[in-house]
Amino acid sequence: MIGRLVLTYPDAARRTGLLLMLALVTVAIYGLGISPAWIAHLLPAASDWLAAHPSLGQFLGALLIALTAAVNWKALRQLPRHLQVVGVWIELFALLMLFFYSFDLSFAFIARKIGFLVSQGVVTTLYISVISIAVATIIALAGAIAKLSKNGVIYGFATFYTSLFRGLPLLMQIYIIYLGLPQVGYVISAVPAGILALSLCYGAYMTEIFRAGIESIPRGQTEGATALGLSPAQTMGLVILPQAMRVIIPPTGNQFIAMLKDSSLVSVVGVWELMYLARTQGQTEFRHIEMLITASMIYWLLSVCLEFLQSRIEARFGRFNVR
Repeated sequence: MIGRLVLTYPDAARRTGLLLMLALVTVAIYGLGISPAWIAHLLPAASDWLAAHPSLGQFLGALLIALTAAVNWKALRQLPRHLQVVGVWIELFALLMLFFYSFDLSFAFIARKIGFLVSQGVVTTLYISVISIAVATIIALAGAIAKLSKNGVIYGFATFYTSLFRGLPLLMQIYIIYLGLPQVGYVISAVPAGILALSLCYGAYMTEIFRAGIESIPRGQTEGATALGLSPAQTMGLVILPQAMRVIIPPTGNQFIAMLKDSSLVSVVGVWELMYLARTQGQTEFRHIEMLITASMIYWLLSVCLEFLQSRIEARFGRFNVR
């Protein structure tokens, strides 16, 4: 008897834990105050009972949602790992679309405006982002090398730059560049001002990423390159940077995605990028939510493309680790 209890104890503990988790999820969903009206749509005969017992109906709805989630979890766990990932993405995307559908969107209005959003807004957003990313990368590489320099003047410039542009909000930098430079006699238009602000701001953040990546390479690599007769520039370009890219790429990819989204801030100075057009086009027929949701989906799609590109670059540089 004792042996049987010992053998079945793990299963009993696991079932108890699952029941406790189910109870906690049910209470959490109940606390969110989700209406049980969806039950009446599935079972019209229960509508009168739900109206007479609102609290009990809400708890029943929470329990049914928790049970459905538990069954779905169990079903997904039976699949291979890659199919689990696909299944989760499909289900969550369907829930997201169902959430948007509940807004009573005008899809005809979205269809009329989406072409203009893509041809004007997306093109401008990508134009600003690509140039800003390129300039920020050059600034970051130069800043990282400067912060590793033994020259106090160069190091002082680099540390002042990173401290200043990491310490100011990006929106403030856009305003200062766009409105401040004309005060000293240099008039700059909205698009160059946005590109300059994004480049300087993200160049400062990426400087620290590049510096950390370069410092992660053992000193012996530099000493070995010097012993082979390579110049400092050759050592950096041929030995240090290719190895450091394994450390640099993941956080830099995150910065690129963040920059793509932060490019929406240049709309405050009148740039016709995606966010600006989403706001202005939605005002014409008081269809703000349609345009905002459409713009958010476009931003997400662009971010997914960057994530895929980042993964490919990581895989390419990851091959240097293979022995």
